[in-house]
Amino acid sequence: MYFYHANVLAVLAAAVLQWLVGWLWYGVIFSKSYRALVGAPEGQKQSNAGGVMALIFITNLILAFALAQIVDLSHVATLTLGMFVGVVCGLGFVVPPLLAQHVSEGKPFKLFGIHAIYWLIAMALSGSLLACWH
Repeated sequence: MYFYHANVLAVLAAAVLQWLVGWLWYGVIFSKSYRALVGAPEGQKQSNAGGVMALIFITNLILAFALAQIVDLSHVATLTLGMFVGVVCGLGFVVPPLLAQHVSEGKPFKLFGIHAIYWLIAMALSGSLLACWH
């Protein structure tokens, strides 16, 4: 099933992949560092965790759909070229505003690093998936 030149199942899979990588990245690998950097006490649950997770998934869907359009317009159909497109989009469209936001809000550079590397990994994996599954 296609919608504006995007395979709907591939977009859905890319969004799920981003969501799972985010859970692993923020919830397991960098859980303690991330919570300390944002000032969240250890063990404290977010009051609206379900709503936040749903919102994150919706934004992952939007990003996956946009990346699918770029992959399609680029005529990319291999894992490595899909990864390249994902990394270029991450470096060009995600990292610069993220850096500007962190600097202007006075957030720690380590927090920027955690966010930026997550997004580069998520974009690279999503680009690969979308390029191969068209």
